Amino acid sequence: MKEIKIETEFIKLDQLLKFAGITDTGGQSKIIINDGLVKVNGEVINARGKKIKKGDIIEIKDMESFIVI
Repeated sequence: MKEIKIETEFIKLDQLLKFAGITDTGGQSKIIINDGLVKVNGEVINARGKKIKKGDIIEIKDMESFIVI
């Protein structure tokens, strides 16, 4: 499982996907989130503004999983 380190208390889900290199733009992040392809701690999330904190596990369908540290 890949680790993504953040320096802040939280990061929004769409920003995290860009930061981690999963997507190139916020628009791409929005599409995969709205399509239900992203899980946070095992739960499908459709809100791109979801606050992601250290310890959260992000799963992208048919791609990769990573933990925020």
